[in-house]
Amino acid sequence: MPGSSTVTVHADREVLPDRAVAPPIYQTAAFSAPDGDTFARAAVEPRGQDFYTRFGNPNHARVAAVVAELEGTEVAMVTASGMAALTTAVLALVSAGDHVIGQRSTYGGTASLLLNLLPRFGVSTTLVDQTDPEAFTRALTPRTRLILVETPSNPLLQITDLRAVSELARAHDILTMADNTFATPLNQRPADLGIDVVWHSATKYLNGHSDVSAGVLAGPAGLLDRVWETGLLTGAVLGPFDAWLLLRGMRTLPLRVPRHNENGQALAEALAAHPAVRRVHYPGLASHPQHKLATHQMSGFGGVLGIEFTDGFEAADAFLGRLRYARRSASLGGVESLAVHPASMWRGMLDEEQIAAAVPPGLVRLAAGTEDTADLVADVVAAADAVGGAVGDTA
Repeated sequence: MPGSSTVTVHADREVLPDRAVAPPIYQTAAFSAPDGDTFARAAVEPRGQDFYTRFGNPNHARVAAVVAELEGTEVAMVTASGMAALTTAVLALVSAGDHVIGQRSTYGGTASLLLNLLPRFGVSTTLVDQTDPEAFTRALTPRTRLILVETPSNPLLQITDLRAVSELARAHDILTMADNTFATPLNQRPADLGIDVVWHSATKYLNGHSDVSAGVLAGPAGLLDRVWETGLLTGAVLGPFDAWLLLRGMRTLPLRVPRHNENGQALAEALAAHPAVRRVHYPGLASHPQHKLATHQMSGFGGVLGIEFTDGFEAADAFLGRLRYARRSASLGGVESLAVHPASMWRGMLDEEQIAAAVPPGLVRLAAGTEDTADLVADVVAAADAVGGAVGDTA
């Protein structure tokens, strides 16, 4: 297989061969057909590219070709957001009466889907401690049809043993899905470890420039055919221009991810021993309880870290207010550093009890961008110093 930089530049060249160096934008809602037979075939072709843009578009197909090769899967497809990818896939793969296993540490939107939406359709859910592979076994029921995992998890950066989960699932004829947003296919390939379907909020690292909302799914053609059919009904279609922007961002993914990895590691090490910080959650630290597992299934540890402040909610908020480079924002994965207080942000997705169970009140999620490492380290240390000094003055 060619290297990742070669893949991101060339994997889509044969999707719709033409002489344009930069792919054209197919800004059209519908396509014509030369005859009835061609029209009929296009109308039922999964993930097609020349019938109707809700069914597929050449810009979608180009993105999918690159994602599938990066993730090492048979095919891929795009959606309007990461939540659209997750929701469409789950609705396609489970039915009333089924049971789903998820994680306690997971993105708030995923938790809300599992805890608040699926029960309305007769689907039950059990959330487990993903740091304990045996917890998945204990959660199995005769009706379990799907296991959803996320590793590293958002925002506690906990690691799920993907191979252990996939082997358990295959032994019981259960499907698996993994959120690979934080890791990216440059740092981790869940399909290589036996996971059936991989999904991303492509808004984040895949696009990398904070100017697109998009999602992707990657996996076997048969499974994604089912997801695509459900996607026709949910209608969560990605616009052609957004798909074009996503592809443009993906061209530089192998250039950006190493800098995100470098900056994430440097920030984690700089804050790990700071007196204002209770704990840094980052799998690249030797002190991370699952560091060994992370080194086995990841080639890099990403740009996101969780910083847990000793003095709780107020200290976390004060730290965010002191940062110079990292702006307070809900996203991550762009060239610019962003930081957020999950206990505040997730109030629109989960109730207070669910939030308290998911995240410590003093936790800040910091997503390192591609700025110069020394500048970011100096900034976060100064902000932590200021928080520590303010706490000391109050005491």
